[in-house]
Amino acid sequence: MKQGQFEALYQPAWQALEKLIEQLEARKGSLTAEQLADFAPLYRKLCHFHALAKERQYSSYLVDKLGDLVIRGHQQLYRRKQPLAQQFLRFIVTDFPRLVRQEQGYFWTATALLYFPGLLLFLAVLWQPDLVYTLMAPEQVDNFEEMYNPANRTLGSARESDTNWQMFGFYISNNIGVSFRTFASGLLYGVGSIFFLVFNGLLFGAVAGHLTNAEYTETFFTFVVGHGSFELTAIVISGAAGLKLGYHLLNPGNRTRLEALKQAGHVAIRLVYGVIIMLVIAAFIEAFWSSNNILVAWQKYLVGAALWLVVIAYLALSGRRSGGR
Repeated sequence: MKQGQFEALYQPAWQALEKLIEQLEARKGSLTAEQLADFAPLYRKLCHFHALAKERQYSSYLVDKLGDLVIRGHQQLYRRKQPLAQQFLRFIVTDFPRLVRQEQGYFWTATALLYFPGLLLFLAVLWQPDLVYTLMAPEQVDNFEEMYNPANRTLGSARESDTNWQMFGFYISNNIGVSFRTFASGLLYGVGSIFFLVFNGLLFGAVAGHLTNAEYTETFFTFVVGHGSFELTAIVISGAAGLKLGYHLLNPGNRTRLEALKQAGHVAIRLVYGVIIMLVIAAFIEAFWSSNNILVAWQKYLVGAALWLVVIAYLALSGRRSGGR
């Protein structure tokens, strides 16, 4: 069936559900008993339409529109009567990883934009050490050397070990700032998100290459391996959310750009909620575990590897049993 026939045949059904969702989303919105009885069957049909649209590879506009309605309908169907704590738990356990999988095209694009330039500059700095100064001032390079000097009692910043809580707050503020810039700059038709992803990748590659040349490999990599799984993945998801905004601004389809931005923003903001949770976890690990220079290197590598597996398994598998992707 062609897309035009599909829309002509089924559009009235999803438009009817969209009206019900808008009523429920309105402040103090509610439905009549008859409308509530219609809601669940219409929602099941919508999920079926969405699956068909993806399987038949209809336009991204239609697939995204139905996908957005599925998410909004899901929120009203399953969340509305749940206590706040239960909603929060459900978001962490199932909704957020599902949303990341749903937006995996943007996720993998953002992953490539962060890691590929970083790997290239890491190898380039190993080959030509002076290349680090093309990206960083000499004072910055000296500061990184001081932070990861093996003689330090704590790693990652010049500070005393009894200020872990202050550093916890500092890391949250700093990391959320980086992630927010990466996300919000997607409003510049995606260019800003691309810039910050590539820049952060290059910066990480340059620092890693320089500290490897300086033989600070153990202190640097044992520091970043613990919290990097949460922090770097959160930055990637921030970039993915920004790329989604940019793509929908560039390709609004039959919608106005404002309407396209609102629909993309509804999904992107939920991704950012998950990013904030990941960054809080990353900051806690960074302040209380990564900075500890007393532990043996293999212990930190082992824990770091386990944390990477946890993040990968969480995003790839969590929420699959209860339906959806």
